[in-house]
Amino acid sequence: METPQEAYIKAHTAPQGPALDWVERMTNIHTNYPRMLSGPVQGRLLTILVEAISARRVLEIGTFTGYSTIFMAQGLPEDGHVDSLEINDELEDLIRAGWERAGVSDKINLHIGDALQTLSTLSGPYDFVYMDANKREYSSYYELVLPLVRTGGLILADDVLWDGKPYETAKTDRQTLGIERFNDIVAADPRVEAVMLPLRHGLSLIRKR
Repeated sequence: METPQEAYIKAHTAPQGPALDWVERMTNIHTNYPRMLSGPVQGRLLTILVEAISARRVLEIGTFTGYSTIFMAQGLPEDGHVDSLEINDELEDLIRAGWERAGVSDKINLHIGDALQTLSTLSGPYDFVYMDANKREYSSYYELVLPLVRTGGLILADDVLWDGKPYETAKTDRQTLGIERFNDIVAADPRVEAVMLPLRHGLSLIRKR
């Protein structure tokens, strides 16, 4: 259920269009965790960031149903490309159907499998990375991804506030501990500069020095 503030923000953000409406609807119908969807405000931020840095190569860790991938692909030039990583092969048909509806299939390469293994096979440089996958592995993703990012490139990490759990006093679950460790590593890393944003479940925007 949207708060009044969330509804107001959404109403004053560029609409997502019919293809993304379809992906959002199918995600709600066919998946158990539709709240994992990035949403239209965060999605539009992805498009604008990709456009703002004139990105040509984008890496996405965690495709889910391909919703956020579309937003990033829409911000790319004609020769731009997204490598998108997803572990759940049961989502592939839905992912590809959404990309086809949005007319961005030719800009995206879907890699099905464990992200840690796939990352070791990729070559940079990437201009922009969006991280929204297994929270327990965020620190490992980060260490593998940072060498693949060009100087001045951006990493956007989702869910870094994780419903407030990282700053609660008692933390026991591995996902929260993984997010907390990632946040601490980024904040102390001299290779980057970062800002944490309280949008939805928290975003960290990280720029490689």
